[in-house]
Amino acid sequence: MEKDSIAVGLDIGTTKIVAMIGRKNEYGKLEILGVGKSKSLGVARGVVNNITQTIQSIQQAVQEAEANSGYKINDVVVGIAGQHIRSIQHSDYISRNNPEEVIGDADIDLLINQVHKLAMLPGEEIIHVLPQEFKIDGQHEIKEPIGMYGGRLESSFHVVVGQASSIRNVGRCIKSSGLDLSGLTLEPLASADAVLSQEEKEAGVALIDIGGGTTDLAIFKDGIIRHTAVIPFGGNVITEDIKEGCSIIEKQAELLKVKFGSAWPGENKDNEIVSIPGLRGREPKEISLKNLSKIIHARVVEIIEQVFVEIKDYGHEDPRKKLIAGIVLTGGGAQLSHIKQLVEYITGMDTRIGYPNEHLAGNSDEEISSPLYATAVGLVMNSIRNNTHSATPLVELQKPEPVVVRQQPVVNTVIAPEPVYEEEMETVAVQQPVHNVEESTEKRVKRSFFDKYIDKIKDFLDNAE
Repeated sequence: MEKDSIAVGLDIGTTKIVAMIGRKNEYGKLEILGVGKSKSLGVARGVVNNITQTIQSIQQAVQEAEANSGYKINDVVVGIAGQHIRSIQHSDYISRNNPEEVIGDADIDLLINQVHKLAMLPGEEIIHVLPQEFKIDGQHEIKEPIGMYGGRLESSFHVVVGQASSIRNVGRCIKSSGLDLSGLTLEPLASADAVLSQEEKEAGVALIDIGGGTTDLAIFKDGIIRHTAVIPFGGNVITEDIKEGCSIIEKQAELLKVKFGSAWPGENKDNEIVSIPGLRGREPKEISLKNLSKIIHARVVEIIEQVFVEIKDYGHEDPRKKLIAGIVLTGGGAQLSHIKQLVEYITGMDTRIGYPNEHLAGNSDEEISSPLYATAVGLVMNSIRNNTHSATPLVELQKPEPVVVRQQPVVNTVIAPEPVYEEEMETVAVQQPVHNVEESTEKRVKRSFFDKYIDKIKDFLDNAE
């Protein structure tokens, strides 16, 4: 990994869009060079529903990241989420022509490409094909078949599927923002890279990423991804419930949730009241914090119970599938007061809050260590593994004959963040855990078919012009 190889991740969320520029330092840690954040307009429950507004939000985040870092962004790795995502388990095999030859990358690629030919529902496409355990001539539980001999190579796969139209809409937004798409990854997998240790993945762990529009789940056991799911509810439905239950506007509801919200109603006394300014000269509205917590509690319980159904579907009650490391909470929703205790109460499993600080360089801004940025950090790590050079120093662009990195699209509207937005994004101070685990060796990432898939999206966008 070159030290000067610059990686860029773009997290297109329902409440915020984050562009993050980073590189690995000499100690193998992630050094964040610049971050840009904008309010997400045009995205609902992880799916783009307004192309123009999404483009404007992406451009605003990208421009802020470029201004903070001194780098010009060329291409990005983007996270995919949304209620259209589903996963399936599939087994497949190939018969090798010459069993006397050792198994190589070409055999693995052939097997993965075969899985990509699976018949999907109309309008669906395969996003990820993730090999789990291999089997060679009947020999089970082989994690690394490269270099072994055998005639029949078999594997079980975790296949992630999504709506082709939703994926292409994301690609269209990236291209119209003047950027290239260098990679596409499932957001819970990116978050897992940022906050989980290899020991947790080996022991068995469920990562719950509570975002604004969706709650993402990724389950690991024996170091292998076993199950993924996207629940179409997140922090925004909690805000909506507060708005309806307290008869206040959405900005006030979000601010109440962030500043005073708790997932555990017993923590608030009956006489704790917060006063909300009235609209247009009306009297201030007084809201009981106990009632506020009851509203939040009811919705969080519903979200966690739906996630717990997915964990049960995986089969965690089977002793061989037991999740010894329990649950890790991340995302903006993980900052809600007392949510850790509530999750432990509902599931009976050990729970911790996941921070991406284990992989970050020591001089990183404290704000970036928040669970809010876990997905963005994971996307930058994904981009680094692809050995990309996704950004160019601005000084290089000021030479006598400047290289045109990207042409700005004709969009003159810049949407300024509303004054209350900065307050909405304030983080709750949570004791950060200290990890003393050694950084694990990243597994070999096979890119051959994935490169073709990205090229296919680019071809589609070019032909659609």
